[in-house]
Amino acid sequence: MRTELLGCSDEDIKLAAQLIKAGEVVGMPTETVYGLAANALEPNASKKIYKAKGRPSDNPLIVHICELEMINSLVKYIPDIAKECSKKFWSGPLTMVLPKSDIIPFETSGGLDTVGIRFPANQTACKLIEKSGVPIAAPSANRSGSPSPTCAKHVFEDMNGRIPAILDDGSCSIGVESTVICFEGEDGIRILRPGFISAEDFMQITDKVYIDKGVLHSVANDQKVASPGMKYKHYSPACDVTIIDIDNHKLAEFAGSLSESTAIVTPNLIENSQKLKCKNLVFGDTAEKQAKNLFDLLRELDELKCTKAYFTRPLEGGVGMAVLNRLLRAAAFKVIKI
Repeated sequence: MRTELLGCSDEDIKLAAQLIKAGEVVGMPTETVYGLAANALEPNASKKIYKAKGRPSDNPLIVHICELEMINSLVKYIPDIAKECSKKFWSGPLTMVLPKSDIIPFETSGGLDTVGIRFPANQTACKLIEKSGVPIAAPSANRSGSPSPTCAKHVFEDMNGRIPAILDDGSCSIGVESTVICFEGEDGIRILRPGFISAEDFMQITDKVYIDKGVLHSVANDQKVASPGMKYKHYSPACDVTIIDIDNHKLAEFAGSLSESTAIVTPNLIENSQKLKCKNLVFGDTAEKQAKNLFDLLRELDELKCTKAYFTRPLEGGVGMAVLNRLLRAAAFKVIKI
């Protein structure tokens, strides 16, 4: 199969929509990361997504809509608190897990009786959904387990020959996948996967905000999960990744002990970094910058042919929890205190 790299003109989006209608999979930009888009209501189309990614079929797909009314046919009911969340955070990087209706096939929901629904803010994504005439299932457009793609080039690297087309809309503005939540009782929100919309943001709606254990801890492979990204090793480059919890005054000494095939990723360049044997990559000095840079850095490690990489612990608060969540999985939960 030849993979065509398209722009995001009306004609390009129309062509991509025709492929969706024909049951194919295309690379789709969103504000979070690029996704692998297919007809969410067609079982064979969802199977093609799993095949292209090499993804376990019990890892549910998120269904994307382009107008609020589309959700009504996809779920059995919508709690009042979910309606409040949609008013405040949609369109945007939020996925809500709700009881699915019968039109959502087994293959799309990963065998669950729930489905994650998202209304993306990216206009190219919304136009593609509109022109396709169906809700679109779209997990991140990377091979399963590798870092998520934040530009079309990343998608092409992973999916060339696996899908017919990719819509190129430049770099994603956020850089980590959407926040995924479910609801508990009449007014409780449980965060299953952190993202740009944080626990602090949900506190504006309810004081009953819970962080699922699976956000910062590993989940057994035989456990059913309601959100993608909660189990299996995720977001990982080929090199071995470790998170280090280290005081700033020890950082230069530690970096000086590292070999040429190793990288250290820090908020800013280490003083006299040019004298280090190891590679010093910049993470960013805010949680938002770290979120936007994370997946690019993980891919850069492979380009540099590093065998090992140390990341300083991400900044706390806001989207920082999302960065820590992704990095813990990339590191297979290896954290050391120095």
